[in-house]
Amino acid sequence: MSQPFRTVPILLETTAILVVNKPAGMAVERLAHGYPSVEDWALRYIKGETRKPYVGIVHRLDRPVSGVLLLSKKRSALKVLNLQFAERSVEKIYHAIVENPPESSSGLLTHWLIKDVKEKRAVTAAEGASGAVRCELKFKVLETVPRGTLLEIRPLQGRYHQIRAQLAAAGMPIVGDARYGAVTPFRRDCIALHAYSLSFRDPFNDKLLTVTAKGFPG
Repeated sequence: MSQPFRTVPILLETTAILVVNKPAGMAVERLAHGYPSVEDWALRYIKGETRKPYVGIVHRLDRPVSGVLLLSKKRSALKVLNLQFAERSVEKIYHAIVENPPESSSGLLTHWLIKDVKEKRAVTAAEGASGAVRCELKFKVLETVPRGTLLEIRPLQGRYHQIRAQLAAAGMPIVGDARYGAVTPFRRDCIALHAYSLSFRDPFNDKLLTVTAKGFPG
């Protein structure tokens, strides 16, 4: 198990929100398994600003994934941000290193996915199957790197393990993601998937914000 993280890099902070660069290997929410979490860290951090700290989880990143993570410091802000995600007005860009290059330099992947709760993974299913949801993502090749091919990924939804499952189903498992069939090793507690940028509107003044976490991955 990973050792507790002492700090988390802050990318943007206002009175309403906190945007951080989540380290790979760190959970977003407090877990019974004892992994360090961004939620615990943020509560300790915000406690230095107020006697009644509040941390709202706006969205999630898988534990082995790094990158931009948006948190709310106010309940009123969380409600507004949740609506933006529900309406899919938020733009998310990921970077991923995959083991096998795609057949074309860009494209759209469409799959029907079911969440397998017991195995803690998403599995593909036939269109319209019971419990299956339609998932789409756009990809673009950025460059060839030593361990594989670096892709820019734009998921059109935010389903459980969507990027990991769809890339694997297309024959392009993410480097280090043994759960989805990858055989190329990566860093400990980390797969080669990084939440590179997030665009959303400030919950109080409606200003469009784009936050980027450079560096891949970590």
